[in-house]
Amino acid sequence: MNKMLLLALGLLPAFATMAQANDRYRERPPVIVSPDLAAPWILQLGGGNVRPVVYPTRPEKPRGLFQPRTQREVQRRPQTTRQGIVQPASMRPNKVVRSQIEPQFLPQTVAYETKHAPGTIVIDTNNRFLYLVTGNGQARRYGVGVGKPGFEWAGTHKVTRKAEWPRWVPPKEMIAREAAKGHFLPASMDGGPANPLGARAMYLGSTLYRIHGTNAPWTIGSAVSSGCIRMRNEDVVDLYERVKVGTKVIVM
Repeated sequence: MNKMLLLALGLLPAFATMAQANDRYRERPPVIVSPDLAAPWILQLGGGNVRPVVYPTRPEKPRGLFQPRTQREVQRRPQTTRQGIVQPASMRPNKVVRSQIEPQFLPQTVAYETKHAPGTIVIDTNNRFLYLVTGNGQARRYGVGVGKPGFEWAGTHKVTRKAEWPRWVPPKEMIAREAAKGHFLPASMDGGPANPLGARAMYLGSTLYRIHGTNAPWTIGSAVSSGCIRMRNEDVVDLYERVKVGTKVIVM
């Protein structure tokens, strides 16, 4: 009898612990994920009160003097020569490529006092801006690429033609000039993403100059063209929809 009583008393803490555990997990706690896995759905786990946990990196264990390295570590280890350390190709930083333009060259509405009528395009080649006058002391401003040294020009024209995904026919002078540099241009190229004229073109007067898109958006804000005014494709499409044939264009 005494043994049974002692056994029952010994089991009481276990039952109490199980009851507490069941109470504790009656409502499941929110799941916490590390920042590298964070996604919009993390808000569904507990709203704004859920904060990702940053898991500390494990320190590297010290090695014995003669403990060999794994094959993976040997591959990642830089090679040493008499001239110094040579990094494996997979560890060398890639050449920096400009993939974004400066913020000031993104489309925006700005204050712009001018005597020109609303709808006029004014191109400031020195500062690489194209303004579409909207009136009331304002204009829509876009960043542009302009003529490289030796190909600058200024004048007043009108938009005489508009084209979507225009065909490119390089002038004979350009073909000869590029051939002398070892660059051989096609006689013509159909419109498309690889075409240097980009998504849209607005032809200026009877000249060979155009306001057009580009397949090299990183050149916006630079003087790199053969005289044409180039824009990002998304920007030239926006401008294209806002202007008509006959629009006055002033290049300064």
